[in-house]
Amino acid sequence: MKRILHIAALVALLLPLVAYAQQAERLSVATINIDGLPKKILVFNVKPNGPGAEGTSRIGKYLKTKNYDIACLQEDFNYHDMLTPWLEDDFTFDAWTGAVGIDIPGKKIDFLHLQNEQFECDGLGAVWKKSIYLASSERHAWESVFGKFSHGGDALVTKGYRRMELTLASGARIVVYNMHMDASSKDDEKDGTGQQDRDARLSEWRQLLGDVLAHIDTRPIIVMGDMNSYYCRDQVKAEFIDKINETGRAKASDVWVELERNGVYPASKEGGVYSTVPGNILDGELFDKIIYINPVNGTKLKPLSYHMDVDGYMYEGKPLGDHYPVSATFEVQDIRKSTAIDVVTSEQEGTATYYNLKGQRVSQPADGVYIEQKGQTTRKRVIK
Repeated sequence: MKRILHIAALVALLLPLVAYAQQAERLSVATINIDGLPKKILVFNVKPNGPGAEGTSRIGKYLKTKNYDIACLQEDFNYHDMLTPWLEDDFTFDAWTGAVGIDIPGKKIDFLHLQNEQFECDGLGAVWKKSIYLASSERHAWESVFGKFSHGGDALVTKGYRRMELTLASGARIVVYNMHMDASSKDDEKDGTGQQDRDARLSEWRQLLGDVLAHIDTRPIIVMGDMNSYYCRDQVKAEFIDKINETGRAKASDVWVELERNGVYPASKEGGVYSTVPGNILDGELFDKIIYINPVNGTKLKPLSYHMDVDGYMYEGKPLGDHYPVSATFEVQDIRKSTAIDVVTSEQEGTATYYNLKGQRVSQPADGVYIEQKGQTTRKRVIK
C-alpha cells in the first residue's frame, strides 16, 4: 500500500511539470526535393547532373546535421539506401515505394507499348524523430496529371500526396501532408505551352483541398512539399488558402508569406512565368512551400522562423540537388491531447529504447519522464 501511495505521489508531483512543458512546444519541419531520379536508364540520360548515390549520401548527412523534427522528401527514388544510414539511429521513416528503372523486382516493361507504362512509386518520403509517434499514413494518387514523355514526365510515376497523423513528444497531435505536384518546364512556360500543366496543378490543389476539409478537427495541419507552384502563376491562394479560410473552421497561411512578406501574397503575372535562377527561385519564392492550418477550436501553430537554405546546401560550390531545402520552426500552443502516463520500475524496462522529452535518445535512463519505444508502440513512461 505504501508503494502504491509513493508512486501516486510521484506522478502527482511530475504531472504539473509535464503539463507545463506541454503548454508550448517547439517543432521544426522541412521540405526538400532530393532529386533522386537515376542518372541513366540503359543508354538514356534521365538525370545526368543529379546527385546520384554519392550526392544522396551527402543529403542524408545534411539532414542528420540539421536534425529537423519532421522532414518531408520528394523524388526519393533510386538512392534511398544511400540516404537512410545517416538517419536510421534517430529517425523513423515513412514507407518507401521504390525506384524507377527497367530492373525493378516484379516490374515488367512492355517496350512495345511504353505509352501505357507507369511506375507505381510516388517518390515521397518523410522522416521524423523517434520521439514522435505515427498514428497513420495514407497514400493518394493525383486524379489528374499531364505529360509522360514531355512536360516533366509526371505520368511516368504515380505522383500524389500522403497524409500522416502524428503525435508529438508532448502529446500534441498534428496532421502533415507531403506532396509532389505536376511540373512545368521552363521551355513550356517560355513557349506558352504550359497551360495543361497549370490545369493539372489546379485539379490537384482542389483534390488536396477536399482531403484537408475532410480532416479539419482540433489538430493543426502542415501542408508541405514540392508544389511546382508560384503564387504569381498558380491559383494557390484563391483555390486553396482562401477556400479554407472561407469555411470559418480554420485559418490557413503560408509561412514564407507571413514572415517574409508581412502577409502579402505575390500578385498574379501574365504570360509565361518561370525562373532562370538555380533552385527555381522567382522573386524570393520557391516551388517548395510550407503552409500551416490552425483549427478555430484546437491546438495552434505559431510560426517563429522561415529559412531557405542556399549556402548550407552546397558542396564544392554546387547545390546538392536542384531544389533548396525550406524549413520552418513553430511553437505548438493550446495543446489538446489524450495521453496516459504509465508508471514502470527500472526492473520492468526490458529492451525498449528511451528518449527524453526533447526527442534525444537516452542510453541509460535515470528516474524521470521518458518516451518509450518498443517495436511499433510508443508511449510516455515514468521510470523510478
